[in-house]
Amino acid sequence: MGISYLPNTDEDRRAMMAAIGIRSIDELFADIPEEVRLRQPLRLPPALSEPELVAHLEELAAENPASRMVCFLGGGVYDHFIPPVVPYLAGRGEFATAYTPYQPEVSQGTLRAIFEFQTMIAELTGLDVANASMYDGATALTEAALMAVNVARRERVVVLGTVHPEYRQVLATYAAGQRLPVTTVAADGRTGTVDLAELERALDGDDVACVLVQQPNFYGCLEPVHEIAARVKARGALLVVSADPISLGLLEAPGRYGADIVVGDGQALGLPMAFGGPHFGFFACRAEHVRRMPGRVVGQTVDRQGRTGYVLTLQTREQHIRRDRATSNICTNHSLMALAGTIYLAALGPRGLRRVAELCLQKAHYLAERVAGLPGFHLAFEAPFFKEFVVRCDRPGVDAAAAAREAGYLVGPDLGRWEPGRRGQLLVAVTEQRTRRELDGLVAAWEVAR
Repeated sequence: MGISYLPNTDEDRRAMMAAIGIRSIDELFADIPEEVRLRQPLRLPPALSEPELVAHLEELAAENPASRMVCFLGGGVYDHFIPPVVPYLAGRGEFATAYTPYQPEVSQGTLRAIFEFQTMIAELTGLDVANASMYDGATALTEAALMAVNVARRERVVVLGTVHPEYRQVLATYAAGQRLPVTTVAADGRTGTVDLAELERALDGDDVACVLVQQPNFYGCLEPVHEIAARVKARGALLVVSADPISLGLLEAPGRYGADIVVGDGQALGLPMAFGGPHFGFFACRAEHVRRMPGRVVGQTVDRQGRTGYVLTLQTREQHIRRDRATSNICTNHSLMALAGTIYLAALGPRGLRRVAELCLQKAHYLAERVAGLPGFHLAFEAPFFKEFVVRCDRPGVDAAAAAREAGYLVGPDLGRWEPGRRGQLLVAVTEQRTRRELDGLVAAWEVAR
């Protein structure tokens, strides 16, 4: 009817203004500059009925090409298969509406789910402990760098230039606020992995707290992690690895080759691409560093009757307890998203996760071999890769991304978005969902591109 619901009466408002020492509502907003205040009512369109609204939302959703085209998009968000059990269980009311589990006596279900998530992440990464999840992969990596500075009592952060550029942008933002120097190590243009000689130079001195590595890296290439780890350990710094969780079904767990902290983005574990979020980040470390690890930690205990129970533990690290002396400003997690990841991992099990990883690897290499055989098409780098690789097209007048799009295939992003010298070079990601027909279809589209 156009009538607003205002629970406070005029008398209520006068009493509240008197309590805080003002005489008008305008005084309440006096600190907001006049030039940025909204003076005219918002010009909103008329309200829609429910059927009209649903139709409008469906029309908007249909504009997303990933919903109607074959997806080879890479760069950190991937089109993996989501078993129906994941959204079914994660969408149950007791999970979807659960409140922050500060009171264990009424939150055992949520706490148990988080504990299972932590256990799975610890097993996957090869480390001792994991937290209850982070916002995403970028903030998890940055928080790992800040934790390493705290642990090592050194200031300089070294990050490989093959780490996702947006992750490095987030790192730069955090580091600027704390005045931490960040050194970026150039990539080897031939292999697409770190230049080890450049890494040696970056490690010179005794001020390096940590080295940040992505495995597989932003280009999809596999870094020489054992060589990196040996150099990092020789300098007394911490090794931080940002890992693709699907790759850990097949590749060696980072904790086993010397990583002190392992993080990553969990989108591949049963979450839709969703235009970039919400996703979740995971975070694991060695036991000796657990008190400096950001975020929540759920622990297993027993009650007076000896029954197993779960509680939030080590909370004195947290912002809501220690305020400005906390190890991090993170005092929450993406519980519902992490729950989806937990259900995904439980549904697949170790063999299932390995099979998904094998399919990604095999299909990606099949496509890469076929693309490399096309006239004017090349793989940009020589290093081994997992499920993602960079394609360069030298055929005159051909826009490879546009040609693929016209045939119904999404590829990219274009590396020129971050590196002008690599304009036209495309990331191509192949997940277990892609069929032989789709792989051959992309090759055929590029074969006839003019």
